[in-house]
Amino acid sequence: MSDLKPEETTSGAPKRRRRRRSRRPSGQGKPQAQQQNQEQAGDSTTKQESKAESKTESRQNNSVSNSGQQSQKPKRRRSRRRRGNSGSAGNAGNSSNSTKGNNAQSTQEHQSAQKTAQKGPQKQSNSADRGDRADKGRGKGRKSPTRRRSNTRVHQAGQQSRMVTSDETSAGGLVVSGLAESVNDLGEVDLSKIYVALIGRLDRRGRLLWSMPKGHVEPGEGKAATAEREVWEETGIHGEVFTELGVIDYWFVSEGKRIHKTVHHHLLRFVDGDLNDEDPEVTEVAWIPANQLIEHLAFADERKLARKAHDLLPEFALKEKAEGRATPR
Repeated sequence: MSDLKPEETTSGAPKRRRRRRSRRPSGQGKPQAQQQNQEQAGDSTTKQESKAESKTESRQNNSVSNSGQQSQKPKRRRSRRRRGNSGSAGNAGNSSNSTKGNNAQSTQEHQSAQKTAQKGPQKQSNSADRGDRADKGRGKGRKSPTRRRSNTRVHQAGQQSRMVTSDETSAGGLVVSGLAESVNDLGEVDLSKIYVALIGRLDRRGRLLWSMPKGHVEPGEGKAATAEREVWEETGIHGEVFTELGVIDYWFVSEGKRIHKTVHHHLLRFVDGDLNDEDPEVTEVAWIPANQLIEHLAFADERKLARKAHDLLPEFALKEKAEGRATPR
């Protein structure tokens, strides 16, 4: 057994020696392409690491600046009220302040309640009036302009009612000539042979307006006497009243006064005289045929009286003929 060599084993197989691998530096023994890829990967990793380091540095700087700003700002202390009864001085101060605030608030609420109580009924009444007006307008289908017009009319009516009003009475009429002569032998009346006296006045536009002569009734004077006097003053003709024709009344404003005027008209029989326009208020005087009387008169109220005279004249002409009267020439 001692004669055996150490390399020989019982199995007869030689032992293999393990070779140690030598550590070579990176890049040696590798192909150039792999080495370039590794260098590029290394560059990208270094770039990423530099970016990450810059981000971390910026974050640290921001955090430092924010912390500096927060440190500069004063911290607000939140006052917390503690519930429950405590005998500490702080609680006593809080309770006294709260009672003062409550008292001030109660006094302010009391004053505001008094003001609203004073203003409340007026506002409610105004709102109620507006609601009633709106309901009326909706029911009638009217709009706001109509309400404004009605208000202006009421205002104008109030101004007119404040004016001083007075009543005036006048009298006048138509002087008629040729009643008996207008009746022929057959008893027919020709109105073209009956003449009436009219006066003409110029208005502001320069138009000549024809009307019946008339004037004011003097104190203690009868209406018939006034009609005879005014006809003579304005036309130069003397006439005699034989019947009443009608009454006209109207309103007008003169020198800040609101005047209600009533005019009594008569029919007068011609006695004597010649037409003249000596009255300064009269521009022209003329005899007008009775059948053209209505179209000559300028005012609608007098035209109504002219129609009435047109119906009455034939009857009076027949009466004058039967009594044997004649018109003086």
